[in-house]
Amino acid sequence: MTFDYDILVIGTGPGGEGAAMKSVKEGKRVAVIDNFTSVGGNSTHRGTIPSKALRHYVQQLIDNNTHRTTRFPDLLDRAAALIGHQVDLRTGYYERNEVDIILGRASFVDAHTLEVALLNGGVERYSARGFVIATGSRPYHPPDIDFFHPRIRDSDSILNLEETPRSITIYGAGVIGCEYASIFRGLRIKVNLINSRSQLLSYLDDEIIDAVSYHLSQNGVHIRHSEEYDRVEANDKEVRVYLQSNKQIVSDILLWAQGRTGNSDHMGLENVGIETDKRGSILINDAYQTTTQPHIYAVGDVVGFPSLASAAYDQGRFAATHLIFGECEQQLVEDIPTGIYTIPEISSIGFTEKELTAEKVPYEAGHAYFRHIARAQVTGRLTGMLKILFHRETFEILGIHCFGSQASEIIHIGQAIMAQKGAANTLMYFINTTFNYPTMAEAYRVAALNGFNRVK
Repeated sequence: MTFDYDILVIGTGPGGEGAAMKSVKEGKRVAVIDNFTSVGGNSTHRGTIPSKALRHYVQQLIDNNTHRTTRFPDLLDRAAALIGHQVDLRTGYYERNEVDIILGRASFVDAHTLEVALLNGGVERYSARGFVIATGSRPYHPPDIDFFHPRIRDSDSILNLEETPRSITIYGAGVIGCEYASIFRGLRIKVNLINSRSQLLSYLDDEIIDAVSYHLSQNGVHIRHSEEYDRVEANDKEVRVYLQSNKQIVSDILLWAQGRTGNSDHMGLENVGIETDKRGSILINDAYQTTTQPHIYAVGDVVGFPSLASAAYDQGRFAATHLIFGECEQQLVEDIPTGIYTIPEISSIGFTEKELTAEKVPYEAGHAYFRHIARAQVTGRLTGMLKILFHRETFEILGIHCFGSQASEIIHIGQAIMAQKGAANTLMYFINTTFNYPTMAEAYRVAALNGFNRVK
């Protein structure tokens, strides 16, 4: 049978891009399909890039003390310009590598054929030997909430907000909720953050959780823990969230940030027997193959955990490798760093104190508080700390947790050392290594010495 392409990739976010680039580098004829008007996927247009750009712009405004007079739509305009640059960059990748770009919504007709409703009109069919689904995810919408109302937004539609609200209620205190709480409070907008759990970001180290909770509260974010909504009502003037505890939270805007759903619907997956779970995540095996069609792979947010742009790109490369060669010796690193772009940032890797305590591992902790680091004093970024968890007897690095400016960059030094084997992954590396001075990297030496002094 003759096919139009060797491999068709559905989605041009990080997962799709990784799969397409690996495939074409191996000499395959490849096309990518996306229902956005340009490449980049959710990461570029709705998620990672716009939210992180907004966070950066707000930090600049805070530094310049102009955050009280800046309109939120003006920041969205700046983010749109950045998105345009990202689109141009990624379009160039595909064009230079002669990857065809097809803009439209794809659905499976059979196991080797896609029907694409083109954005410029018309319907075309394309066939391929293999497929990689990388369609990402979207905000979860409870059926009892009217997301068509202009005062009720999710993390996608908040990017279309045409006015600066005086107040906002954020329902959901996960990564997205905490990041947007920082952004809006940075503009001196009144923020209510409703958390259905007993603490923020409960998978993080407790000391980091306490630090970010304190910092958000000190900056004026009103956090309500262990609350569940009963119903939501909105009119022309306000939106009101009725909580099961009989509280009522009133604000100009509601940002719903409670969970995400895989973009697996309306793709004709039922025509080829591909299964999903109740949140729309496609079921796959360890090689990213769908469980019923071994030549159809899925990567990125559409398969669920870890739902990270950085991991999605690698998943795409690994899936393409397996599709082409029938095997892939590479796999995601065991310890993937967490990056949360609040103001300040949070980043961590490895075990938390709670986990080590539960496993009865003999560990110790070393701390470096940013207020004691010369580079932080120079830049004025004094809020934050770096914490190293290590084995008391072998000095093996077990976990690294950071809260403060540049945390998502600082963590990678620790990640590199934790990835080493044997004696190379110990506290002594940080103690015996000479760091540039003054730098934030010096915090590793300070934290290592602090921990070492606790056991010697």
